[in-house]
Amino acid sequence: MDGYLIPWGINIGMALLVFVGGRLLARLVISLISKGLSKTQMDDTLIHFVLSILSVLLTLLVVVAALDQLGVDTTSLVALVGAAGLAVGLALKDSLQNFASGVMLVIFRPFVAGDFIEAGGVSGVVERVTIFSTFMKTPDNRQVIVPNGSIFAGTITNYSAKPTRRVDMVFGISYEDDLLKAKEIMVRVLESDERVLKEPAAVVAVTELADSSVNFNVRPWVNTADYWAVRSDLIERIKLEFDREGITIPFPQRDVHLKQVVGGTA
Repeated sequence: MDGYLIPWGINIGMALLVFVGGRLLARLVISLISKGLSKTQMDDTLIHFVLSILSVLLTLLVVVAALDQLGVDTTSLVALVGAAGLAVGLALKDSLQNFASGVMLVIFRPFVAGDFIEAGGVSGVVERVTIFSTFMKTPDNRQVIVPNGSIFAGTITNYSAKPTRRVDMVFGISYEDDLLKAKEIMVRVLESDERVLKEPAAVVAVTELADSSVNFNVRPWVNTADYWAVRSDLIERIKLEFDREGITIPFPQRDVHLKQVVGGTA
């Protein structure tokens, strides 16, 4: 009996030693690689993704090494894992799609950590991309986890990709107001704001003779980081200047003419 127990005990002990030692070694390797990658210019999103993949691969390697030490035929195990992988793959095809999409997102890099994007039906700042999902933070500080498949399969709008953005605004004035004076006011407000870029030049132009107003398109260019602050400030300042100069912003209205019929029959 001892002839069987002692060798099995030694094999189990060695297998545990290989597993525990392998896990510690894997963590050390991942830690060293993480420190090395953090010193490069590689994006944080890509670093997290690479480390996640590496962690899974090293764990599988440690498990196979421990089983081999235990005396398990790893060749048969690989074949068994392959067959099981096929069955699991069919059952988890959505997860595999998310995994493949995550790989494509990391390769093509339509966005990086810190970008403000709109994708998968969510708008927010990208925090990180993992194997299966992307973590985003919404403007009201909620964390949203979006499957990578939903992002890669749809339209991705990256508001942070370019260094500058155009602010599109529409202002309407009354038909009775001085059109040139209103235009001069808007140009003056734009020129007085240092955050408005000189190049490309801002555009202030009449675009529509609407039912109740003469509409202007006001389109200055700003640095992307200044977009929302500049937009809010310009709307407020132009409205105040209009009030000060007697320029009115009309509300939708309709003239109704009543016609009295004399001598009509009931």
